[in-house]
Amino acid sequence: MKRLRAFVNGADIQRFRTWFQLFAFVLLVYGGYLYIDLGNSLPVFACGFNDAGRGGVCFLLPLQHQTHIPWESLFSWRVLGLVFGFLTFFAWLLVLNKAWCGYVCPLGTIQDWMTALRRRLRLRYSVYSLESFTRLKKVKYVLLVLLILIPFAIGNPVEGLPHVPEDMATPFCTICPARMVIPAFTGDFSQWTLDFSTRTALVMTSLGMAILGIFFVGAFVNKRFFCFFCPMSALQALFSNIALLKLRKDGDKCTRCGDCYRVCDMQIKAIADDVERKTLIEDDCMMCLKCVAACPEEGCLKATFMGIPVYEATEAGFFRRLQQRGGQ
Repeated sequence: MKRLRAFVNGADIQRFRTWFQLFAFVLLVYGGYLYIDLGNSLPVFACGFNDAGRGGVCFLLPLQHQTHIPWESLFSWRVLGLVFGFLTFFAWLLVLNKAWCGYVCPLGTIQDWMTALRRRLRLRYSVYSLESFTRLKKVKYVLLVLLILIPFAIGNPVEGLPHVPEDMATPFCTICPARMVIPAFTGDFSQWTLDFSTRTALVMTSLGMAILGIFFVGAFVNKRFFCFFCPMSALQALFSNIALLKLRKDGDKCTRCGDCYRVCDMQIKAIADDVERKTLIEDDCMMCLKCVAACPEEGCLKATFMGIPVYEATEAGFFRRLQQRGGQ
C-alpha cells in the first residue's frame, strides 16, 4: 500500500489529467454516436445543441427550460422535473466536486488546448490584477441569477412591466460559446448564424457571436479565460464544501513559498496565503491539483475523497516531477 501511495504521489498528475480530459472530451462530444447518454443534468458544458454527438447534456439547459413555468406550477407535479434534475446534478457534483471543471468539461479542455498552443508559439499570457480578479468573481453569480430569473419572468409576467420575449427562454445558452464551439467538433456549424426571425433573437444571437469572438481571444491570452465568468462554476461553488472530493491544506507546514499560486491557472492567491482554513476550495478553483503537484512540503496540500488522501504533496514526489521536467 505504501508503494502504491508513493507511486501516486510521485506521479505526473498533469499527464494523467491531459489523457483524462481527452477521454472525457471524446465521451461527451462524440459519445452519442455510440449511443452513450449520461443524462441531461451534468455539471459541465456538455452542449445540448450538439445534437448527434452529445454523450450528455449540461444541467443549465434543462434548468432554464424548467424554470420557465408559472408560479402556481411550482407547487404541482410539474416541479418534479426540476427537483429530479437538480438531485441528479447534485449527485454528480458530490463525487468529483469542482474537478468536473478541471478534468471533464469540454469547453475547459478546449481552453487548455489553446493555452498549450500559445505556449508552443512562445507567446506570453496576461494575468489579472487582484482588484480585477475580485470584481470578475462576481460576474458568474450575476449570470447564474439571470439565467434563472429571466425564464421564470417569461412564465410569470407582471402586470405593468414589459413582457420578457419567448426568444429569451434559454438566455445563457443563446450567448454561451459552447453552443457554437462544441458542435463544430462534429462538423455542425448550424449555430454559427444570426437569427433574424425577431428583433430579440437577432440581438441575442449577435451577442452570442460577439462573446464567441471574445472567448477565442481571451482564452488565447489568458488561461481558462471563460471559467472566470462561468455560471456553472458558480452553481458548483454553492455546494462544493459538502462534496466528497476536497482540497485540504495543513497551514502549519506551509512556508508560503508561492509555488502553488504560480502554477494556478485561476490565479487563486488564497491557496498560498491562507494558512488558517483546512479546506481550500475557492469558487474559481477547478481542482486540477497543479498546486498539490507543485508543493514541496510534505503533506502540506492534499486531495482527499471521503477524508482519505488520494493525492498528496511529498518531497520525494516534488523532486521526481522536477527531474522529469528537466529531462524533457
